[in-house]
Amino acid sequence: MKKFPIAKSRRIRSTSFSERVESHGVKAYTVYNHMLLPTFFTTLEEEYHHLKEHVQLWDVSVQREIEISGKDSSELVQLMTCRDLSSAKPGICYYSPLVDLYGGLINDPLIYKLETNKWRVCIADSDVLLFAKGIAESRRLDVKIFEAKIDTLAVQGPKSLKLMEKVFGKKINDLKFFRFDFFEFNNVKYLISRSGYSKQGGYEIHIENLNAGLDLYDHFFKIGNEFNLKPGAPNLIERIEGGLLSYGNDMDIGDNPLECGFDKYVNLESDIVFLGKENLIKIKKEGIKKKLMGVKIEGKSISLTEAKLMFNLDNQELGELRSAAYSPKFNKIVGIAMIKKDFCTVNQKFKIKLENSLVSGEICNLPIL
Repeated sequence: MKKFPIAKSRRIRSTSFSERVESHGVKAYTVYNHMLLPTFFTTLEEEYHHLKEHVQLWDVSVQREIEISGKDSSELVQLMTCRDLSSAKPGICYYSPLVDLYGGLINDPLIYKLETNKWRVCIADSDVLLFAKGIAESRRLDVKIFEAKIDTLAVQGPKSLKLMEKVFGKKINDLKFFRFDFFEFNNVKYLISRSGYSKQGGYEIHIENLNAGLDLYDHFFKIGNEFNLKPGAPNLIERIEGGLLSYGNDMDIGDNPLECGFDKYVNLESDIVFLGKENLIKIKKEGIKKKLMGVKIEGKSISLTEAKLMFNLDNQELGELRSAAYSPKFNKIVGIAMIKKDFCTVNQKFKIKLENSLVSGEICNLPIL
């Protein structure tokens, strides 16, 4: 497939940091939630190695946030997810698959409980906004639902703690994984969570004051040289190796959370009420028919814009490749694939057609080790 530049418009929005990102020399964008998401500044491979050794600052403002508040907000949030949030507490990030009436995945956001009757659904999109509003309207729930005007910066990499400590002070050391708290810089408070779309450790900074956010962005680069701070973006190679799933790429509404390995977040034994519960109980009882797994493929380059069918050595279709990238660690292509249940065996051999050539590969577990 040929590569073309993205034409910006109101339908494909810039973020508050797009000018800063472009001043740092971004070379490519993708589109997520109708917004521009940088993909790399140098090369995927170079940034993969840098991310695993140093620290990067990412503009991930495409991670939109839906705020839900009001008397019935807890009921609504629970209706949206198969994860039991009945004992949710402020200060904790809850990874929560959202499911429809049939058990199909709507999205896989982090959900933050800010107060007793105030929640944020992060890494959400317009579909989730409409999904929430549809449930609320049909059940006549007393809630307020809107997309919050929040932009997000991610600080990711093994040196992220030292960099964050220099900006926000030693209190940041107390923040545990998948927890959030409020921290101050230049008299402005920021909600910061210890989370992010990499396996290298890091933080996500939720920014409500745009002007202060731009100053914060600039300050990071002003002081970041000693940590070898670079601009970056969620890295395709690193996320595939780490088994970090991407909604819309690795999974969509045609898949259910059990097929995607989210079993511990599907709380069917609980008394909670959520859409799709009866169907997920049935699916679990009957057993899943497919499962997301890792793959390794012989080759050094690949570009996926659609799923690719995979076949065993007897020409039986065994699944489809959904994400892939060349891995310098393994010196071959690594990927995430949806595999039919009968073929979900580690070391299962397969063949796949890439660039008019038939190449071989094998199935492995996620993460890819």
